[in-house]
Amino acid sequence: MTITETPPSASAPKTAACSCDQVRARVDNEIEELLAAKARIADLEGMPYEVADALRVFLAAGGKRIRPQLCVLGWHAGGGHGHPDTVIRVAASLEIFHAFALIRDDVMDNSDTRGGQPTVHRALAAGHAMWRTPRAARRLGEAGAILVGDFALAWAAELLHSAGLSSARLQKVLPLVDTMRSEVLYGQYLDVTGTASPHHSLERAFRIIRYKTAKYTVERPLHIGALLAGADGPLLDGLSAFALPLGEAFQLRDDLLVAFGSPQQAGKPAIDDLREGKPTVLFALALQHAQPSQARRLRFLYGDPQLDEDGAAELRGLLTATGAGREVERMITARYEQATAELDSLSVPAGAMRRLRELAGQVALRTA
Repeated sequence: MTITETPPSASAPKTAACSCDQVRARVDNEIEELLAAKARIADLEGMPYEVADALRVFLAAGGKRIRPQLCVLGWHAGGGHGHPDTVIRVAASLEIFHAFALIRDDVMDNSDTRGGQPTVHRALAAGHAMWRTPRAARRLGEAGAILVGDFALAWAAELLHSAGLSSARLQKVLPLVDTMRSEVLYGQYLDVTGTASPHHSLERAFRIIRYKTAKYTVERPLHIGALLAGADGPLLDGLSAFALPLGEAFQLRDDLLVAFGSPQQAGKPAIDDLREGKPTVLFALALQHAQPSQARRLRFLYGDPQLDEDGAAELRGLLTATGAGREVERMITARYEQATAELDSLSVPAGAMRRLRELAGQVALRTA
């Protein structure tokens, strides 16, 4: 399929911002076309077909496609109109990069499932277990998943470079994409090094949220889309003022779902992160407000790799008793209200404004 960039022009017909379903369908189609092409190449050249297949299964298991949606919305907010084939391909590249990040994150966290399906490293280990010891199969699964993630990283870059952008537009977007990638990796490093730490700092927890979620999930996709439409500095600043509090609300909601929700709501077994001892705002607040006896139990239970359901229930009770859960809910509400208030000062097309408000509610007030 040949794709050419359609730059904004005064004579092009303006269209309303794409709906979530439209963006998702078009992004999923781009991803499927890319992976089908990679599978054909592998078949012709005798390379392992299961790399593209593993990535296809992983991406088909679910996902909100938040980053592609925000990229397309950023394009509309920047005045983009017409039929944004190039923007959809750029948005799809963000989702493939996200697969790279999640696959590696699952290996680091030793997670068994994501979205109700086995993680890539578990699936690969099971597929190669017949003639191997359990330990050898586990190591192969982890190494194979890291490589599948590396393929996702390479293919995300390939899709971006082949999206049909003009040279000038590509040169504007590439530095921002590079920045986004570095930010999320810094956030992940802070997360890994803070896991199961005896020191749970509220400031550190918010710094992880800033880089791993607020910038990566909300701000940078909006910026990338807006740059594709030719937006300037003032609009990018306005989008940041909206995106950063919304991104914080997104992660704070995720922390509540992981701690208190069902595996279906959290997207993975809720007990996993409790056993890991993730450096979250929720836990840092609980320690701040805990009585000495409560703090001792919190530190004993949180990050215990042998934590069972009874221990998890006690831990959830402590998170509630200290008021940490209520405080995080208040933080989410405050940040959601701040983000939506910032929208009032943005000068963007009505369709984009409406979709940004809708998506803000979906992100901050979601139940899964």
